[in-house]
Amino acid sequence: MRPLTPSGQQAVSQIAQRHGFSVEAVTTMLDAVINGNGSMAQFSHPEFGGSGQWMSGGMTMLSDMFNNYLKGRVDNLCADLAALVASQADLIQRANSQAPGQEGASLFVPAGPDWWGPELRWPDSSGAQNGVRYAYFSQAHRLAIEVNGQVTIYDTLDHQIGGVSQQQGYGGSLSFNSQYGLIDISRLPVLSIDGQAQAAPAPAQQPQPQPQPQIASGFGVSLPTSAPPIATASDIFTLIERLSELHQRGLLSDQEYGSKKAELLSRL
Repeated sequence: MRPLTPSGQQAVSQIAQRHGFSVEAVTTMLDAVINGNGSMAQFSHPEFGGSGQWMSGGMTMLSDMFNNYLKGRVDNLCADLAALVASQADLIQRANSQAPGQEGASLFVPAGPDWWGPELRWPDSSGAQNGVRYAYFSQAHRLAIEVNGQVTIYDTLDHQIGGVSQQQGYGGSLSFNSQYGLIDISRLPVLSIDGQAQAAPAPAQQPQPQPQPQIASGFGVSLPTSAPPIATASDIFTLIERLSELHQRGLLSDQEYGSKKAELLSRL
């Protein structure tokens, strides 16, 4: 669980007393609400009937599914904690932290306003090395990276980032790992740069289908008297084969077949 500031501890203690849960249980739920960016929580604690899930708007699921009294208490608790997360920015202590999967690394998370912007709250992991800072938000599927004062927010898609290390070479930049291995940051969608939303790339235009030559006649099938231009010789031979089939079926007379075949051959 994230370490709370003195004001955060006081707020949690007051909420625990108001709702009749222990401070430890409320702290566990607060951590779950923070992980859900204030709009959802996945939790597991005996005081809440075991595991469960909460979403803002009134959706609460408990393992003790028929205990509506407990469900109402949990829903009210989560709503209060979500309001606390949205209104109080100094709940969590800002201190030295380590990059996940990199023991002994000295990554300093500076105090003060969150450099990744107001839309994201508390990250699952954050740190900095050699002038490069990062913050990863698993529930929101976001990765914030600051290089030379420029903050870029990426959509992490279905990556679950579990390792961060210093990459040798260019500027000693950070590299990230997920369940798929090393992540190519350049392949992640860029959502914003310095708070400015980036337009999604326009979808490639699909080629329009070309009209096919029509064959119609008094027999229900005929050849065009002014056919569109034929792109290749193979198209002409294909039409001749179709003419031959119609002729063999008796749908074209010998004269019609001969004249149209000659017309097509003249286009070669």
